[in-house]
Amino acid sequence: MIHLITTSNHRKKVKIMKTFILALILAVISIPAMAQDLPHSHGLMPLKQVEAPYICMVTNKAFDREQIPVLVDGKTYYGCCAGCEARLKEDASIRAGVDPVSGNTVDKTEAVVGVDANNGVYYFENVENLHAFKPKMDTP
Repeated sequence: MIHLITTSNHRKKVKIMKTFILALILAVISIPAMAQDLPHSHGLMPLKQVEAPYICMVTNKAFDREQIPVLVDGKTYYGCCAGCEARLKEDASIRAGVDPVSGNTVDKTEAVVGVDANNGVYYFENVENLHAFKPKMDTP
């Protein structure tokens, strides 16, 4: 009789273990499907398109308020302070960015601007390039 009880308990434990393992396998299989629904799946974050007036085009940082407009050769650039305003007027190289998708130089007044989760600013030739580019997330 003791042998039958032990065998019965053993079968119950095996059944519980099988159920647990099956549940674990199903959970692991469903993780990739769930991850595609997340905006940051596989360590990537989409960029948020931002209007140029909210960017300091010298420090390449985004702000929640409009920056100082700086008129140079009929085009309006933006800076966060008087120092940036002066640099935009004096240094033509600051007024250009490089599209990370195409590699082409883009005038910052004509660029489509994208901002990542870390407030990093990117300049693109067009909206398609902005959507095609997915910067890697910083890992802590």
